[in-house]
Amino acid sequence: MPLRNMFVDFNAYFASVEQQAQPELRGRPVAVVPVESDSTCCIAASHEARAYGIKTGTRVGDARRMCQELEIVRARPSLYVDYHHALREAIEQCIPISKICSVDEVDCELMGSERSRERSLAIARQIKQSIAENVGEYLRCSIGIAPNTFLAKTATEIQKRNGLVVIEEKDLPHCLYGLKLRDLCGVGSRMERRLYLNGIVTVRQLCEASQEQLHLVWGSIEGDRFYNALRGKVVSRPPTQRATLNHSHVLGPELRNEAGAYATLSRLLQKGATRMRQEGFATNSMEVCIKFTDETYWWLKREFDYTDNTLVLVDELRNLWRQNPRRRDGPKQVSITLQHLKPIKECNLSLFEERKAPCEVVDYLNARFGRMKVYLGGAHQARTEAAQPIAFNFVPELEKRAAARKKEVDRVSLSLFP
Repeated sequence: MPLRNMFVDFNAYFASVEQQAQPELRGRPVAVVPVESDSTCCIAASHEARAYGIKTGTRVGDARRMCQELEIVRARPSLYVDYHHALREAIEQCIPISKICSVDEVDCELMGSERSRERSLAIARQIKQSIAENVGEYLRCSIGIAPNTFLAKTATEIQKRNGLVVIEEKDLPHCLYGLKLRDLCGVGSRMERRLYLNGIVTVRQLCEASQEQLHLVWGSIEGDRFYNALRGKVVSRPPTQRATLNHSHVLGPELRNEAGAYATLSRLLQKGATRMRQEGFATNSMEVCIKFTDETYWWLKREFDYTDNTLVLVDELRNLWRQNPRRRDGPKQVSITLQHLKPIKECNLSLFEERKAPCEVVDYLNARFGRMKVYLGGAHQARTEAAQPIAFNFVPELEKRAAARKKEVDRVSLSLFP
């Protein structure tokens, strides 16, 4: 069974980027946060901070108590995207990237002589050297090499912080036994509970389970795929189509009130509607969720005729907002989800909807002059909030994004101003 994939995982990515960009933070415990508030959570922690038990999801107030020397840094999404593209260039000096998995993970397919252990190890070391020389020595990565992407990604969990691990057929399955179930891609909290209920509490037990057992645990063919992936087989999955579009935001202290929460939701909705139109979809369902400072939630869903019109969607948001409970504990985080997305060409839009002109004028002006230059008034209080989302699984393609924006500007310009 040949080595087919090399997976590169950048360690403590957001925190490492901050330490690379700000030398005074190097060697110090650092936590990256979405807003500067003790009630929010860390979205990244440096290796020095992790030594104190601080990790992604730790409340900032708790993190401060765990480490009095902790440096709190507000997230800079555009900086992380810029470094992501610089890192991609450094890697592609050594080997082509076959897939961008997230802002801090890439997958490279090995071909021909690259599939030998010696050659793949040499390429991995070249990648580390290229990153240090061309991007920065503080941006370390763990690299896994294995017969498939699943095992290559898993290999990066075996040796963290600047690791380099090869998994060959002869190493399976015992090389995985030291991992926890949650270390395996595809095993989240819910799946972990299902495995526990079926008597599988260790990775060794998972590896020893039959294909039929895993099919029953997953309740679908995904269990069969997981069984084969554990054994180094190449697993193919059918192409997926986007079904939802979600935007969320942790509110800063100045927005933790009714007006601020609604303005932020309106801002997120307008951004989501623009993105939906750019991708050629329409929606017939919207879900709004509020997380309060006492950690409780409220959510409500509303369905309507298919549309891609921002004006219609904002009206639906107002209808949902009238039903929010307005609790004494103020809102802490808001999110909005557009569901049941369908290609616009397949939708029967309302005959009474004046869809095209107003939205495309706004899209044109914002593409021409910059984000949020034109917006609906409900978003005014939060117009400068969440100017760019924190990129986890979606990474803006700089060249493609610029080309697409120019193409859209030219197209709409011709239709609006012939």
